[in-house]
Amino acid sequence: MLSMEYFETARTLLRIARDMTDQTIADRLKALAADYERRAEKASLADAGKTMAAAAVRGEGEGSTPK
Repeated sequence: MLSMEYFETARTLLRIARDMTDQTIADRLKALAADYERRAEKASLADAGKTMAAAAVRGEGEGSTPK
């Protein structure tokens, strides 16, 4: 799942930034981690949208009648 990969990358970057002695580099890593967190959220929403669309195609959405 792409969103989980982005999330794991963000966590790794934050862990590295926490151990950095150079504050400028640490701040850049934190900004990069925040970007990966946004990507994770966006990918998660896209995954959810695809799942809902597939369910709608199969007729499993709300308001559908059981077969």
